[in-house]
Amino acid sequence: MLKISIITATFNASATLADCLTSVVAQSFGNIEHILIDGGSKDETLALTHSYRHVSLLISEPDQGVYDAMNKGIRLAHGDIVGILNADDFYASSDVLTKVAEVFEDPAIDACFGDLVYVDTADTAKVVRYWRSGGFALRQFYWGWMPPHPTFFVRRSVYEQFGLFNLDLGSAADYELMLRFLVKHEIKAAYIPEVLVKMRTGGISNASWRNRLTANRMDRKAWAVNGLKPFPWTLWLKPLRKIGQWVVK
Repeated sequence: MLKISIITATFNASATLADCLTSVVAQSFGNIEHILIDGGSKDETLALTHSYRHVSLLISEPDQGVYDAMNKGIRLAHGDIVGILNADDFYASSDVLTKVAEVFEDPAIDACFGDLVYVDTADTAKVVRYWRSGGFALRQFYWGWMPPHPTFFVRRSVYEQFGLFNLDLGSAADYELMLRFLVKHEIKAAYIPEVLVKMRTGGISNASWRNRLTANRMDRKAWAVNGLKPFPWTLWLKPLRKIGQWVVK
């Protein structure tokens, strides 16, 4: 039976972490390793985590940010499959990991992803945006497409072969990693056509036009470090594609 490792990075996350932890506990899939990498929280994050006995490993120490924490977790993972679940995100249903495991029963599949909804911070039953991924084709990245990273599950062997998150890419580190895996190395990915993760609204890269421009520069760097050349419009289409997320619910 496949083992799935879930990596959650935390830092003063006690306000939202319970939903994340509870959604993992609720999974019908039985072979889960949940690793929490904490950046040295000063709130009730650690006490809350200790109350969830399913957590396989908790490490709390200073780090270089969320992607450094994720890298630590991946290095410590023993699962065949690795997924990232942020501290303020949670699985949309109890059978998410069961469906993920079913996809990976095909040895040719190296990654899978699904849809994601953004929910109101206070009322998580209220959907604010709907990120419908659609099936994957390599050319889609050139038209501003990317899958939602919290729904992205990857074989641990892919990380071992092609590397972890690049800390030099800032908030674009997840984009760069998926670009590297899916476009540069052309790993085979499958699409699960349903909502896998619910994410609370917010996000540093889109908080202002200045942040968006910074993110655009980092996105451009993500292509450059992989020796790839986007179309002139690729990186401007990437944020524009989000407009439809506010319409399709």
